[in-house]
Amino acid sequence: MQQLTCKLQKVYNWLQANLYPGMTVRNFGEIEGIAVGTEFDSRAALAASGIHKPTQAGISGSSTAGADSVVVSGGYEDDEDYGDYIIYGGQVSHDPNTKRQIADAELARGNLALVVSYNRGLPVRVTRGLGSRKHTYRYDGLYQVERWWADRGKSGYKIYCFALRKIDDQPISTPAGELPLPSSNLEPNLVKAYTTRTVRATEASELVKKYHDHICQTCSTRLDRLGGAYAETAYLRPIGRPHNGPDTPDNIVCLCPNCHVLFDSWAFTIEDDGTLAGVLEGTVNEARGHALNKDHLAYHRRLFLQAQG
Repeated sequence: MQQLTCKLQKVYNWLQANLYPGMTVRNFGEIEGIAVGTEFDSRAALAASGIHKPTQAGISGSSTAGADSVVVSGGYEDDEDYGDYIIYGGQVSHDPNTKRQIADAELARGNLALVVSYNRGLPVRVTRGLGSRKHTYRYDGLYQVERWWADRGKSGYKIYCFALRKIDDQPISTPAGELPLPSSNLEPNLVKAYTTRTVRATEASELVKKYHDHICQTCSTRLDRLGGAYAETAYLRPIGRPHNGPDTPDNIVCLCPNCHVLFDSWAFTIEDDGTLAGVLEGTVNEARGHALNKDHLAYHRRLFLQAQG
């Protein structure tokens, strides 16, 4: 897989260099010759390796191509690092001394680059600053932007949050088999090196699909195929940190793939009376036995409104 990634990257680099000369060549995925766990004694050394080229910015990327890497140092108050799962507080204006945010974040530059990576499913390299050894950084592998949302940070200003999930089971640990996390972690000390995942029980999702006969609740599309109809489900209040929504039918909507993408990208939401707000019009389709929880609807609407402005 790594060899294939390197070959595809070389093709991408050639196309970019020949079709779009003068543009920055951005490497998505692994950097050939740099193994997970490699340490660097400065940001300059990290930049020279190609893992993370900016020597100061925490996000490497552009608003058109996407983000190829981030540095997580534990220095910002809204970051949460759980090892294989990171809630990254995005790019903000902050006081250089206190690290506290001093203005609302904008959906531009690095933040928009991470949204583009989410939209395109691009891998993001993650490097951690090792707090126990000042100015030392360790490359910890590829992560994917699993979800993004806007919220209010601890300083009261708007932030953009990005849930980064480790893509594979390659260890991100020390030789002892454990990973020391930054002091900002809500569950400090050590975590095991294996990858953990949120287990989504399928019973609730399958039940909701059955209630609606695999018909999208927002656009009424039913995708029939050999072996049975296809539909997807989305959570009103996302499960997993920090939202901690329940995996229950009253928190789940049955959607077609197109509407699912729009729903998770904050393009539309659902009012308490079932009216659709945003890029879709109309009302949500109901089915006997399936009612949506108004508290969960309100939670999604709050995040929807935060994302709009």
